[in-house]
Amino acid sequence: MDTLLLLLSIGIFLGFLIQTITGFAGALVALPILLLVMPLTEAVCYISIFYSIASPIYFYKEWKNMDKILLRKLAITSLIGILIGSIVLIYGQPTLLKKALGIFIILFVLNSILNKNNWKFGSKLEFILGLFGGFFSGVFSTGGPLYAVIIKNETSDVRVFRATMFGILGLVSMMRISVLVFEGVFTTIELYNSLYVLPFFILALVLGKIVFLKLDEEFLKKLILTLLLVSGLVLLFKN
Repeated sequence: MDTLLLLLSIGIFLGFLIQTITGFAGALVALPILLLVMPLTEAVCYISIFYSIASPIYFYKEWKNMDKILLRKLAITSLIGILIGSIVLIYGQPTLLKKALGIFIILFVLNSILNKNNWKFGSKLEFILGLFGGFFSGVFSTGGPLYAVIIKNETSDVRVFRATMFGILGLVSMMRISVLVFEGVFTTIELYNSLYVLPFFILALVLGKIVFLKLDEEFLKKLILTLLLVSGLVLLFKN
């Protein structure tokens, strides 16, 4: 196994292990590892492939726990954001916007820790955040933390949070991979290499589910906030 396939396997395994446990942060874990051996556009393609494979599994197992109304609203705004973000992915990288997203996420986490009352988003702000979730998913494949902020604001139930995150990230991935194919960024090379990584990906899903069932709800809430804080810091300080 060459270096590219080795790091691709490690990145996808660790990313989807965390993704299956918490419902998000898969791309944030996998992306820095993948970027060691490939450009951003190629890394986004690989992450999109495995999100698309995982999505039917997540939907089948978690459908009953998903917030369908919120999922529908986020899907509509995300499609618009992905179309814009995918174009920017090819022609430029909005570093300042990425850092602004990091600051927003950090402030949300600090508010959640210090203030027992969550921020309450109105429908307009929720629309804007959903739009930016799709945008950052299209550009950096890192819209997950923003969706986590929106969904966490809507529910305190970890199972509903996790299931709804699976739902929106699955829909976003299928939208994103369609746009990448249309724009000619996605190639058969990514599909071919993904076959080698598939066993590690399946192992991550199985182990992630086992770990999730063993963790209590309070610990999961703290883990979600911790991952959000880390993701915010990474977005803010990493170029």
